[in-house]
Amino acid sequence: MTIEPNDLVFGREGVFQTEAKKDDPCIEMPYSGIRTFLRRPPSLNFAEADLAVYGFPFDMTTSGRSGARAGPSALREASTQVAWGEVWPWGFDPFRTLAVVDSGDVPFRRGQAAEALEAATEFARRIVASNTGTIMLGGDHCTTYTALKAHAERHGPLALVQFDAHRDTQKNDHLDHGTFVYHAIKEGLIDPARSIQIGIRTFYDDDDEMTVLYRDWLHENGWKAALQKIKEVVGTGPTYLTIDIDSIDPAFAPGTGTPVVDGLLPNDIIQILRQTDDVNFVGMDLVEVAPAYDPAGITALLGASLIMEYICARAARKGI
Repeated sequence: MTIEPNDLVFGREGVFQTEAKKDDPCIEMPYSGIRTFLRRPPSLNFAEADLAVYGFPFDMTTSGRSGARAGPSALREASTQVAWGEVWPWGFDPFRTLAVVDSGDVPFRRGQAAEALEAATEFARRIVASNTGTIMLGGDHCTTYTALKAHAERHGPLALVQFDAHRDTQKNDHLDHGTFVYHAIKEGLIDPARSIQIGIRTFYDDDDEMTVLYRDWLHENGWKAALQKIKEVVGTGPTYLTIDIDSIDPAFAPGTGTPVVDGLLPNDIIQILRQTDDVNFVGMDLVEVAPAYDPAGITALLGASLIMEYICARAARKGI
């Protein structure tokens, strides 16, 4: 059979199939095709989506190794490995319930950090204005500030759930990936009394109202206790989730700019994410993936898998 271009349609799973063989689609392999995140259709029509994925390839405020600007591309590439119908152990395909689109990357001019951050804030504003949830692919952790600002303008001060090796609360007039939480508190973007940080294992002053679960606490008490603490702290209000990949032990996530040993295990975060369908998340991001330090790509694969768990929890919240 000769297949003409007009016979090809974009299937539900985000793969091309023929009109003549819809019951037996020709599925693109993980190593082929357009690299949208999880094979989601590209779109800037936010109003028709439940979740919009976008990248912010920015690493101009890093204090360690550079390279997180390549994070969005690496996460999209790795996501093709997990974009396969029903998700284990959920037992369903989340995209039968949720409309998820890939909206590309934030456009900005090179060498203009402040303007780039404002461009990302405006990009997020456009999504939030459509009452659509955001999934941002970073970028260094300063990029989270832009999404927090856009969501706070709509929802008011947010609860923040942050998985990280660092608190990012250093007091400094300059906004960067180690100060963005300090600025978010100072500007009223987040409510520190309803915010929690998990996996911290570097020294910062504990002079704010945020709940901090240090790495040793989680080791002693386990992920179930951490999950209970998260829900107690954030309550039912609008909440934002940020996952710095350096929260995870570098044995499992070496591709990051500021690795810190003795981190969380992947299962710690995965189990918590699977139990958050009752948390009112309005947006999330995954940041600090720097693929140059991980030729095998396991860091990006882990990052894409964590986002998939988040999406499944959102699908469960909407109702399967």
